[in-house]
Amino acid sequence: MEIPVELVRIIINETVDQQIVVLQERDGDRSFPIVIGMPEILALDRRLKQIELPRPMTHDLLANVIEELGGTVSKVVINDLRDHTFFAELYVEVEDEVVTIDSRPSDALALSAGLDVPLFVDEQVFEKMQM
Repeated sequence: MEIPVELVRIIINETVDQQIVVLQERDGDRSFPIVIGMPEILALDRRLKQIELPRPMTHDLLANVIEELGGTVSKVVINDLRDHTFFAELYVEVEDEVVTIDSRPSDALALSAGLDVPLFVDEQVFEKMQM
């Protein structure tokens, strides 16, 4: 089962390479951090703040390619946690078909932030975080 979540915090610490984002379920108290790299957190922060750059960055490019090919990102799902690594999928609607695309959570979150796409976490991820 997919649980609706929201990105509630990003923690940028320029003295270390590992940065943190925190996801929390919308109608509950469960939350968890995901560690991502400095370039990814800066891209996410830029997209959340809607900072326009003169040329498209990687996540802008991906959004543009999906749109130009007639698709829309309908949701992002953090769908697994294995060996301390989170996995995510983009759900892209093209005509009457939904295509799922494997993604790093950091890239999926940055893409979704610029597109205002709903975020979900599979219940099994919350369960694994409690172990």
